[in-house]
Amino acid sequence: MKIRVYYEDTDAAGVVYHSNYLNYMERARTEFLRDQGCSVAQLAAEGAVFPVVRMAIDFKAPARHDELLQVTTVPVRVGGSSFTLQQQVLRDADGQLLVQAEVTLACVTPGLKARRIPAEVRELLAQGLQP
Repeated sequence: MKIRVYYEDTDAAGVVYHSNYLNYMERARTEFLRDQGCSVAQLAAEGAVFPVVRMAIDFKAPARHDELLQVTTVPVRVGGSSFTLQQQVLRDADGQLLVQAEVTLACVTPGLKARRIPAEVRELLAQGLQP
């Protein structure tokens, strides 16, 4: 997914404020699932929501105002009720790695009770697993 850095995304030093990367990655996760044929809104309506329960993130280099970024999302683990994705934010112009994160999401009901990942979602994630 490509994202343009807007002025509002930057801090006093003119670089993307660290928490905005979390927003970029959230959007990319939603679009990743959409590209696989899964609507997050539809899954929620069917009783499956996916909160982030763990995130490990490394900031490698800054992004600046008006740069175009590429956010990649790749499944690395799929369990019965949780899955882990590797996400990277790259500068589109030169491919430089700016941010790397490992994100674990749990599958829960709207009432926040753990549940199994719907079979169709688990299968789609499993197809894209990277070692």
